[in-house]
Amino acid sequence: MGNRVPREDYEWVYTDQPHADRRKEILAKYPEIKSLMGPDPRLKWIVCMMVVIQFIAFYLVKDLDWKWVLFWTYTFGSSLWNRYFAMFANLPIGLPYSASFKRYHLDHHRYLGGDGVDVDIPTDFEGWFFCTRVRKFIWIILQPLFYAIRPLCINPKPISQLELTNLVIQVSFNVLLFWMWGAKPVFYMLAGSLLGMGLHPISGHFIAEHYMFLKGHETYSYYGSLNLLTFNVGYHNEHHDFPSIPGRRLPLVKKIAAEYYADLPQYTSWVRVLYDFIMDDTLSPYSRVKRKLKGDVKQE
Repeated sequence: MGNRVPREDYEWVYTDQPHADRRKEILAKYPEIKSLMGPDPRLKWIVCMMVVIQFIAFYLVKDLDWKWVLFWTYTFGSSLWNRYFAMFANLPIGLPYSASFKRYHLDHHRYLGGDGVDVDIPTDFEGWFFCTRVRKFIWIILQPLFYAIRPLCINPKPISQLELTNLVIQVSFNVLLFWMWGAKPVFYMLAGSLLGMGLHPISGHFIAEHYMFLKGHETYSYYGSLNLLTFNVGYHNEHHDFPSIPGRRLPLVKKIAAEYYADLPQYTSWVRVLYDFIMDDTLSPYSRVKRKLKGDVKQE
């Protein structure tokens, strides 16, 4: 079962997040990094290919036995036009989240750890209840559920027109998929999304990015091979320092400004992160840096 984690609150700090200051220092020393900012023209074609591959999978899975559907589910897991393209990329996931993700993710960048604003921070209930090894294991499995309901508890926002559009498009696609090929492709799509965000090697990035394995550090990078499958999301310090630089170019940030990242804590295995988080009796959902925000808070 494991001991109960003794931590009973977040790690409250009274300093600003480190990324803005580091960004200013790096740009002052290496102004050429500005040339890395801007869209990645390859990305739209890669995303289209990924969506088409999932469409093919939906067709193929319709005739499989249910046992194989379950197996493959776990194994593979203008600005306005960009929003609509995100809804297109959202289709194989089955759950309409692309429009909402952008609204809340911008807050996460601007107000990292901000009390009542950053919904990447677990709720008090999560920190209080999921405090033993078994409960932390269950919590990781249920990550998709908590990421869905956390915004409603911490920072609810009025539903936007884009979110309604995202919902209508996604539900229409799900219904069409069921009408064309039956329940198995729909199950494969939804279950694959839920399993891929739960107890799955790649979902280790949810824990690796900001959970405080070392006191005083609130963002961590991962430099392992799974970055090849995840658009370099593991380069998370670099991503928070320069959110307008696309994933393909983040390794160049680390290469150019190497001295700023060499001594920061880093990981080489997301699986090890998941294991250590569960087994370490000092870590829990409360192991996050949190801060009270000052001044005006501008949200999406």
